[in-house]
Amino acid sequence: MTLDPEELFDLDADRPDLSGAVMLHMLDGFVDAGAAVRLVRASLLASDAPVVARFDVDQLYDYRARRPVMRFDVDHWTDYETPQLALHLLHDTDDVPYLILAGPEPDTQWERYTAAVALLVERLGIRLVIGLDAFPMSVPHSRPTPIIVHGPRRELFADYRAWLGQIMVPASAGHLVEYRLGAAGIDALGIAAPVPPYLAQAEYPAAALALLREVGARAGLRLDTTALEEAERVNRTAIDREVAASAELQTLVAAIEQQYDAAAAAAQLALAEGDLPTADELGAELERFLANETRGE
Repeated sequence: MTLDPEELFDLDADRPDLSGAVMLHMLDGFVDAGAAVRLVRASLLASDAPVVARFDVDQLYDYRARRPVMRFDVDHWTDYETPQLALHLLHDTDDVPYLILAGPEPDTQWERYTAAVALLVERLGIRLVIGLDAFPMSVPHSRPTPIIVHGPRRELFADYRAWLGQIMVPASAGHLVEYRLGAAGIDALGIAAPVPPYLAQAEYPAAALALLREVGARAGLRLDTTALEEAERVNRTAIDREVAASAELQTLVAAIEQQYDAAAAAAQLALAEGDLPTADELGAELERFLANETRGE
């Protein structure tokens, strides 16, 4: 029996006209190296942002796998953090409306959830859906964060020079949303930031700032980056101090810098000579890197 995706969410009847708005898709639960996606969401999503649509989390959430938190005080329960998956309305610095879909990644019913998102896009007249990711990769914190852009319609990011080949990765609900929307002729983009592997488990505002700037540019939104810029400055100082105090970290960072700079120089030379590596060659190189990461090399 096919379950109706329309019964998976409630749409606010008093919502304003959102035709032509952009939706940002930022869920918890998948890889978020450096907490970059969470930092972007926190910098944008105010606690009092109105909710335009709310999903029925009970149908999507595995409570035993990701147990919500409850607070106990002496002899009674005082609070319960109810999981919420909702579409929030925000405005950029020019008062242009946009939407953020935030909450836990669905544990079940991915196809139904994806169909429900497509319905919301149609009902609200959304012009573009952008999903965010961050993952660990051998990039040093001492270099600018490179950005990966992908999507089903190349015209949306024709200025972007792809540097990844064909690879196999674990799927996420966000990736499936992008894939299914593209197949349905709906404009969707993915924006991802690689994070230094030695910072993947900590907060890394530099990656969040790179994501936020790219989102603003691709979506045509003027987004406030002030908080993340300050957080990046403080974080960079702390990282440099910690690296300077550890010979082992200095060796690790120097090795990654050397590898990164050599790859960047080779790419620039190939671009200048018109001799770019093939997608298969890039994919094979990334697969070798991921295999080494898995082995701890």
